Amino acid sequence: MDNMFFDSELFRWVILPALIFVARILDVSIGTIRIVFVSRGNKLISPLLGFFEVLIWLLAIGQIMRNLSNIACYIAYGGGFAAGTFIGLMIEERLAIGVVLVRIVTGKDATDLIANLRAAQYGVTNIEARGESGKVDVIYTVIHRRHLTDVIDIIKRFNPRAFYSIENVRYVSEGIFPPQARPRGYVPVFGWWRKGK
Repeated sequence: MDNMFFDSELFRWVILPALIFVARILDVSIGTIRIVFVSRGNKLISPLLGFFEVLIWLLAIGQIMRNLSNIACYIAYGGGFAAGTFIGLMIEERLAIGVVLVRIVTGKDATDLIANLRAAQYGVTNIEARGESGKVDVIYTVIHRRHLTDVIDIIKRFNPRAFYSIENVRYVSEGIFPPQARPRGYVPVFGWWRKGK
């Protein structure tokens, strides 16, 4: 009975491709998140994610190799890869892990902008410089990535024409960061919420 089910057309053309599709979503999503952790130098979670990523991929590719004549499996494999890439990026964006450097360049008086960034408890360093059109202020702040939207809102509110750029920061030794509300059940296993991480 079991063999009849696995040999049935329903299994070969619907269930098996669906399983391959889901497996690819899982392994590519995990791979996308693993790359983010690798780029941030996380030595604990990156190998663990890599283990599960490759394990799921082996299961999916094994089914492809057993069903080389089944075009639905190929389509499911490619579709799962595309969907997994999209979902992985969405997850990574939601996690907002890491620290970024925001560099702001403005020709307008930046006193209010700097004051409001400091009032929100962001560390701010500003220097006077000379740009193409004359004197400018260059403002630096290093923030947790999850606070990026708040900082951009402050920039747009107090100096909407300011030029700003954002760069990922791999390591931070010290800094001034707003107090962080820790989620219920917080356990500092991976150091995501530690100062400077």
